[in-house]
Amino acid sequence: MSRPSYINFNKTTYYWKRDVDYRKDPYLYRVGKGEQGVLICQPYKSEIGPYWRFKTPEIAAISSQKIYEMFLGYLAQDDFVGADLARKYLQMGFTRARRYANYKSGKKYNKDQDYQLLEKGTGQCQKALSASVFFSKWQEAEKNPKYAELKKHWKERYG
Repeated sequence: MSRPSYINFNKTTYYWKRDVDYRKDPYLYRVGKGEQGVLICQPYKSEIGPYWRFKTPEIAAISSQKIYEMFLGYLAQDDFVGADLARKYLQMGFTRARRYANYKSGKKYNKDQDYQLLEKGTGQCQKALSASVFFSKWQEAEKNPKYAELKKHWKERYG
């Protein structure tokens, strides 16, 4: 049986730390997998997070556009960490909206029944539309040539 990744989570081995200012010490940032670090890395979390919304497709469109503009702004400053985190927020907009599209409560596991998967397909249609809005912007960010170049160099240098 699949269990949530947060079960037996080990904070001490997690790359991203809440007490690091990743703008002052960007070399401590790691690209990682998927959305890792997105809700921890300051000051970017405080800059991008307030704009991250997906309640309706209209709200998702405004949110994803704003975050994408921030992504481009970070790229213009050659701030890879900021750009990568903005990209992760776009990805997370897609994955979280899909979660609510699939599961009405947004929860995938039932913690009261040894983390068994809940029934899929009970979700909200509006969230599926919000997910598609974020997916488009996320893919646009992923395909950005400057982002791809900065990411390649960052991974070679820092991991």
